[in-house]
Amino acid sequence: MVVLDNAVDAEQVRYLLPGAGSSVALITSRNRLVGLDEVPPVSLDVLSAEESAELLERASGGGERLGREPEAAAEVLRLCGRLPLALRLAAARLRHRPGWTVGILVERMAEGATEFDTALAMSVRQLDRGQRRLFRLLGLLPGASFDEYVAAALADVTPRAARGVLEDLLDAHLVEQTPGGRYRLHDLVHGYARRAVMEDAEAERERALGRVLDYYVHAAAAADAAMPFLPGGRKVSAGRAPAELPRFADKHAALAWFTVEYENLIGAFETAVAVGADAHAFELPRFMRAYFARRCGTTHLNFLFERSLGAAERLGDPVRVAEAHSDLGFARYNAGRTAEAGAAYEAAAPLVAAAGDVWSEAELTLRRGYLKWDEGLVEEPLELFRRAGRLYAEAGCPSGTAHATAYEAWAMLQLGNREEAARLARETLGFPHPDPAWPPTLSARITLGVAIADDEPGEAVGHLRRALESAREDGHRNNEAWCLNCLGVVLGRAGRYEEALDAHREAFALLDALFEEHWKIHFLNPYAETCRLAGLPDEALRLYGEALELAPKLGYSAKEAAAHEGIAAVLDGTDPAAAAGHRAAAAAVREE
Repeated sequence: MVVLDNAVDAEQVRYLLPGAGSSVALITSRNRLVGLDEVPPVSLDVLSAEESAELLERASGGGERLGREPEAAAEVLRLCGRLPLALRLAAARLRHRPGWTVGILVERMAEGATEFDTALAMSVRQLDRGQRRLFRLLGLLPGASFDEYVAAALADVTPRAARGVLEDLLDAHLVEQTPGGRYRLHDLVHGYARRAVMEDAEAERERALGRVLDYYVHAAAAADAAMPFLPGGRKVSAGRAPAELPRFADKHAALAWFTVEYENLIGAFETAVAVGADAHAFELPRFMRAYFARRCGTTHLNFLFERSLGAAERLGDPVRVAEAHSDLGFARYNAGRTAEAGAAYEAAAPLVAAAGDVWSEAELTLRRGYLKWDEGLVEEPLELFRRAGRLYAEAGCPSGTAHATAYEAWAMLQLGNREEAARLARETLGFPHPDPAWPPTLSARITLGVAIADDEPGEAVGHLRRALESAREDGHRNNEAWCLNCLGVVLGRAGRYEEALDAHREAFALLDALFEEHWKIHFLNPYAETCRLAGLPDEALRLYGEALELAPKLGYSAKEAAAHEGIAAVLDGTDPAAAAGHRAAAAAVREE
């Protein structure tokens, strides 16, 4: 066996390879030697954690020192990223400095450039000018993995050209490829690229970073457009649109993109805030609302919109400031922070009125309707839904009108006007939209199913099951839970108690998985009512008790009153005095 170590290219070793016989040549190289035919390539990954620890111990001769400082030794392994070269270089420093502790080695390694940088520079010097430029610029990227589109924006080239350079960097083992065709830099390599790019002109770095921010806002807007969740909003205006963006065949492709790019999007937002790119910091969260509604809950969205409001105020555009207050209010509403949501809406209202922007006024009006309804009011939210529908029509946004009509139908249902609720729901279902999980369609189908449950139980269950199927296909877990809850209500009314209870339990299991405790206030009373009808008074009282405890914390007074009334219904036959007390408490809450 002949080992040909650290070959530059195929030509350097081609004539040293055995042509026949029992000889073997093993070639190592920093580059993929694609020019060698019939030579099986083996790309080596980093070492395992166990192998890394063993190599560090053997190469440093410092088993005792490493054993005395296990935490520092673990930090050395982390800083080396399980790369054999980095581990050997770190071990050599420790071996040749008997007076050092492992903690001192960690301090030196954390300072920045090391012998590893010197070794890595040998690989970088083999690149041509364009390859070296893109490699350095990759050090500016905020996330862990990336694709050719953001690399193209970074270098101001086409995605095809970026892909070619990335393949060259892949062959040079400076870039790694992840499952799904994305790319990443090893942490040590990323650190080297970050230090190297600081030698470029500051203006060049700022332009490259600006192109990355432009890309992420425009790409997020394109993905959001493929997820038609909210009424059609603003077009993106921050920065310059890249020459080419990813194409999203449907909402599932867009959702997958958001999931993969999530850390990069958050990194881009943080970068925009840090460098004062206020237009990007204002717009990026707006194009992530539909994704957050499906996957990320509400905590992060509140955090983003709090910072987004600051960006809008610095921009000084009254419409943007108004919309930022409205967006923050809606994020807080979805998090169950109703008092804070109301304060944000109050701040937005005069700004929206002064700006004279009809679309913004329609959106704010619809959102205020949601909040007023949950506060236990009746006439005011109903009028707000109707007014929002008229404003959306005036703004030329029929999809917004459909949203408002769907919620008007739901409000009429809660008021007990089932016939009108069913009529409005059917009107909404007549709006042409290809996606059965589109929120107005889903809301209308749920409303219609509950509205006709007493007269047409079979058709009602059919509507709820179709809604549930659409929500599951859509991947919107909160909507899935809502459908299950309402299905439980309809099945309970039909006397199908076991099926009804199963549906309610599944809805709560989803909420537990989503960590959406505040959403439970919408489901506790219906679940308790199904238990009461099913002859499970103790379980019904337990659930009504949870609603009584949770509703005042979240500001849902109507839910609090309904829980008192439910408890009264359970206690009527066994404790009439207590039942009367709960009815009085419910009346007091409703009067207040």
